[in-house]
Amino acid sequence: MENRIEVGTLILRVVLGISFFIHGLSKFQGGIENTVGWFDSIGIPGFVAYAVATIELVGGILLVIGLGTKIVSALLSLIMVGAIVKVKFAVGFLGNGQMAGYELDLAFLAMAIFLAINGSSLLSIDQIFSRKPEKTSNKAAA
Repeated sequence: MENRIEVGTLILRVVLGISFFIHGLSKFQGGIENTVGWFDSIGIPGFVAYAVATIELVGGILLVIGLGTKIVSALLSLIMVGAIVKVKFAVGFLGNGQMAGYELDLAFLAMAIFLAINGSSLLSIDQIFSRKPEKTSNKAAA
């Protein structure tokens, strides 16, 4: 049972990491200044766009390799709460025909919260750092 949970956690971590990496990359490729302007237009200071895009881009990579999973996931959770409350909630769960709703943001939020609580799993750098040294026996060899 434990192995299935670890495999499921690995899948969540990698899928969420790739998804956020692509979202962050698109903000930079599309011209971060456009994102800054959009943030300003909805009442969020433009400089926050740089932080969000960087957390998404770098955080996505860190999730894929499993480094700092709990911290990165907590930061991504905050971004998702902000996106839902400030932008998506007003257009509804499924959107309004012009803008997507908050269903994907809610799924990303749930995934990020799960990872923030549980941390990394298989194939993660976090797991390498969290390994406890094996106890050696004090008995003398006979």
